[in-house]
Amino acid sequence: MRMESGAGSMGVRFTVLGPVEVTVDGTRLDGLAPRHRAVLAYLLLHARTVLGHDRLSDAMWGPTPPETARSQIHAAVTAIRRVLRRAGAADVLQTRDAGYVIVPEAGQLDLDEFTAALSAAEDPQRIRAALALWRGEALADVTADYAADARTRLTERRLAAFERLAELELALGRHEHLIDELIAQTAAHPLREKLTCHLMRALHLAGRQPDALAVARAFRARLADEQGLDPSRAFTALEREILAGDATRAPVRQVSFLPYDLPDFAGRDSELDHLTRGTREGMIYAIDGMAGVGKTTLAVHTAHRLAGRYPDGRLFVDLRAHTVGQRPLDPVAALEILLRQIGVAADRIPADLAGRSALWRAELAGRRVLLILDNAADAEHVRHLLPGAPGSLTLITSRRRLTDLDGARALSMDVFPAADAIAMFGGIVGERADKEPLAVLDVLQLCGFLPLAVRIAAARLHHRSQWTVEYLAGRLRGERRRLAELSTGERGVAAAFTLSYRQLAPDGQRMFRLLGVHPGRDFDPYAAAALMGTDVYEAEGLLEELFDAHMLLQHEPGRYTFHDLLRDHARALAAPDEVPGALGRLSDHYLRTAITATDRLFPYSRHLRPSAPGADGPLLEDPAAAVAWLDAERANLIASGVHAAADRPCHTTDLATTLYAYLDGHIHHAEALPLYDAAVHAARDPAAQAQALLNRGVMHARLGRHDQAHLHTPRALVLARQAGDRHAEARALCSLGDVAWDSGDVDQARAHYDRALSLYRETGERRGEAIVLGNLGLVHSRQDRHDQAHRVLHQALALFRDLGTRAGEATVLGNLGTAYEREGDHTRAADHFTRALALFRDLGYRPGEAEMLASISRLESRGRSTA
Repeated sequence: MRMESGAGSMGVRFTVLGPVEVTVDGTRLDGLAPRHRAVLAYLLLHARTVLGHDRLSDAMWGPTPPETARSQIHAAVTAIRRVLRRAGAADVLQTRDAGYVIVPEAGQLDLDEFTAALSAAEDPQRIRAALALWRGEALADVTADYAADARTRLTERRLAAFERLAELELALGRHEHLIDELIAQTAAHPLREKLTCHLMRALHLAGRQPDALAVARAFRARLADEQGLDPSRAFTALEREILAGDATRAPVRQVSFLPYDLPDFAGRDSELDHLTRGTREGMIYAIDGMAGVGKTTLAVHTAHRLAGRYPDGRLFVDLRAHTVGQRPLDPVAALEILLRQIGVAADRIPADLAGRSALWRAELAGRRVLLILDNAADAEHVRHLLPGAPGSLTLITSRRRLTDLDGARALSMDVFPAADAIAMFGGIVGERADKEPLAVLDVLQLCGFLPLAVRIAAARLHHRSQWTVEYLAGRLRGERRRLAELSTGERGVAAAFTLSYRQLAPDGQRMFRLLGVHPGRDFDPYAAAALMGTDVYEAEGLLEELFDAHMLLQHEPGRYTFHDLLRDHARALAAPDEVPGALGRLSDHYLRTAITATDRLFPYSRHLRPSAPGADGPLLEDPAAAVAWLDAERANLIASGVHAAADRPCHTTDLATTLYAYLDGHIHHAEALPLYDAAVHAARDPAAQAQALLNRGVMHARLGRHDQAHLHTPRALVLARQAGDRHAEARALCSLGDVAWDSGDVDQARAHYDRALSLYRETGERRGEAIVLGNLGLVHSRQDRHDQAHRVLHQALALFRDLGTRAGEATVLGNLGTAYEREGDHTRAADHFTRALALFRDLGYRPGEAEMLASISRLESRGRSTA
């Protein structure tokens, strides 16, 4: 950081592990009142997470904030900014649409350093360095509503770290210098059993058996007096060992460096079965998956279950590929940690990678160990750490697929199945989850069934007794605040995603951001290329990189999508200045390719659609390819048109016009309605307005909503004539004919249809001509002009068949059935209804199918009554 005044480089630092302070080169900056420090501390506890006013207010004052809460928070943020500007760190506190976020750099926040140091919890030196960061009680000068719970959580982490340090140093025979520290800690926390056990063991190893037993007796008495409990079995076993043992003998060292196994571990039965049943000596498993999916949790739980098979050691090293504020642990340092874990003296460990790797393989020869290499960046990160001989099991976790790690079995983890997510959530929340099962499912779906998100949501609810599950679901429904809600303490889904994002190359980061603004649910390489403004081959390579990094999902070859929470994260990262250009390129791609596809399918109506300039999209060389592309992209095309209505209205109206023949002819009316509603609002000139109103009317009519279908037809006719659009005028007249037919005015219907037929023939619009002929056939039949009815209906049938419009063909077959029924020829009527029914069923058009079934039933009923 640099001072705004131009002073030299300074060290800006934020501290919460003690008094809350901002310092520069060790000098404390004044200017923050107690309330300001409370807001700053909460922002720092949730660093890199956007916090809104409601969340901050809830933290400061709980459920009953003062009326001035918003202004007080604003004043605190203003004061914090003032101090940060003096420190030359103004950009650390940022304002986002959803609230505020503080983004300290590496080395600026003591809590980040503490967390990072503990990631190497098998290294005593790093744990001591982490504990040295504490300068007293956490949040020492903060009295806000949230402070007590936060202070308790941080203190628990501090104590757990010291207990792990004591365990490691006792295993290394460093008991003498631990005794004073353990005496001080047990005096401060007299009912903490693990601390007492460590003190007893240290005294025992130092030859002070009576003192060790005295500590045990004092603990037993205090526990009984204050809590009415007896010590655990582990405590009793240690006590017996001290009673029976020689005061000078060294204990048998149990080499286990596995992290804590979660007591509420839930689900993952198939993965556990795969790992525990399928393991054999010398096997390597590479467990990969997106951030927060539970890779480390699964590996650790598996290791604890299999621990008995590996008596020579259970080893663990965090390679820190995705650790806040830390570089990945290089193989040289990782090998030193592993060699020390199996008891190799420091003076025997070579300095270079090759020497350490060779020693590591030699030491493991003949041993049976279980090794977890956690949080690997890639295959090269772990290659030198693998055992060289059979006998051991290695579990590797990584956010990337380790496709080039020869000999490793891959296990790719997905999000939770619903049952596993329910089990975890209920195990944490308790009976409140049982009372609101539907709300629980809402929460889990809003969490995308991602284990980290589910655990955080459950933890937030568990610590807020006044909240209901439905209230939590309501807080998660807002896309802008969802990721902010899914954070607690120092953990957060957004923070986990950010680490994965930072590991991507610049082009991969840009692709990830731009895919986030895609308005649809999935995308192919051509759409990705349009967003990026690059060619399809480069885009496909970037998509595959994101897929390998578990930043994207792939449910079928060539099509990619996001996990819902990753989509939210990607969208939040997109820079405002890069979004319009990307969406413009995407809109152009979709429109150009849609025009190409519909021209392949409906060449006779090409003149009714916009022209398509040269495109870099798929070739679509035949109608089958065109239909396949339109079917695959239909939801995206509709979403693109709806999304563009405000900023690119011409794209919306052009796309709606382009897709009309496909959406109508292939029976996608309900899906299409949002696009045509958007087109009505987006249309700017009379011709576009007329077309949009008529297209929307057709979609409503196909769905049986005739009042909606014809509501704006008169206005559409006026607009069409005003624009001189003969085709739109013909469509409006045809629609008015439908209105007259529905009201029983057959003569008026015929007049409208005749005028429409003349206009369609004048403009050469054969599909419109076929539609009107089909309608006129019914009019002539109703007026008992049977020869004319058959003539025009067969003309319509021939036109539809020539055009390849099967929906139109089915409709006319039904109309012919109706004509024959009016003439009393029930055999021919039934034959035509049956043929129409088969076509409607093949098309999946349920209203047409229902109408034909009703017609057939009506004929059968008449036949029975006649008999």
